[in-house]
Amino acid sequence: MYDFIVVGGSQAGLAMGYHLKQLGFNFIIVDSADEIGRAWLSRWDSLTLFTPKKYNALPGMKFEGDREYPNKHDVADYLKRYVKTFDLPVQLNTKVLSVDKNADIYQVHTNTDVLQCRNLVVATGPFHTPFIPNFAKDICSSIKQVHSRDYVSPAELNQGDTLVVGGGDSGVQILAEVADSGCAAYSSGVTSTASLPQTLFGKTLWWWLKSLGILSLSRYSYLGKQIKKRMQPVIGTNVKALLARDNVKALGRTLSANGTELTFSDAKVSSIKNIIWATGYKPDFSWLSGEGLEDIKFTDDGYPSNYRGIGDTQGMYFIGLPWMHTRGSATLGGVGVDAQYLAHHIAQQIQVADEELINCTV
Repeated sequence: MYDFIVVGGSQAGLAMGYHLKQLGFNFIIVDSADEIGRAWLSRWDSLTLFTPKKYNALPGMKFEGDREYPNKHDVADYLKRYVKTFDLPVQLNTKVLSVDKNADIYQVHTNTDVLQCRNLVVATGPFHTPFIPNFAKDICSSIKQVHSRDYVSPAELNQGDTLVVGGGDSGVQILAEVADSGCAAYSSGVTSTASLPQTLFGKTLWWWLKSLGILSLSRYSYLGKQIKKRMQPVIGTNVKALLARDNVKALGRTLSANGTELTFSDAKVSSIKNIIWATGYKPDFSWLSGEGLEDIKFTDDGYPSNYRGIGDTQGMYFIGLPWMHTRGSATLGGVGVDAQYLAHHIAQQIQVADEELINCTV
């Protein structure tokens, strides 16, 4: 019987594991991957963080390395060092299939065993099921389609025109890489050319954001609410300059498809040989629907209801969800703040329980 089981062994789960170890709990971190950092290593080859290494550290350990802006290998290596440095108990190749709760004990059903714990921390992050629009099935099979989760590099694509759908940081980074490869690149979904530079007046953008208090704005504050409902500007890539390249053309929103012909809000195109869907993800917490968990509520966008990671069900906690408390709650450098808050809450709960036990036995 564990005090805690943490589901998810990437940055959120490891940050929580650090604090649980400091508090002296008997716990285990389980993850379906075959190695620490697999979620990062499976991303596209040229992925580079737009946050400087100084702002990517987990609790208790600086993010060190040669590059100011780490790549995916730097992040994976850092996470491996983190586990080793703090001797965190991580069990890999362990996929959680379902969870039940009976008499205040969680039964965690995995592909290898059934584990028991008194408290459960869900640290599976925001990236679950890739979202691809339904009309993708109407696209001719000769056109290669890949979601950004599975995209690796331009070398794996068919020769010819390539469409990148999605206007966030991932979509823009991939569009720039495709354009650099020399093929004709089409963009769909970029609704704004607003972008922010990585440095401003000799300081990094993140220095400014932290100094101005923007990184610590709560989702419950007025400014936090305003930022949350707006699409984040792309960071580090000049979107306007990218779309002005000779081999890049913006087509507006993708509306439908029929064989090789794709219809956009601004045009119809039949020359596309590849489509990269940088269209985000849908959350999947269906494994939290077992017996005894009927009181778990979900928000309109599919995430478990919670307050700063404290769930509706006694003994259940969440970490690594988008805007769980601040904009950084789902980021490598931001999960530490939420982990510390949860650790403080848990420590207080244990103190109250111990005092109640003492009072009952006196």
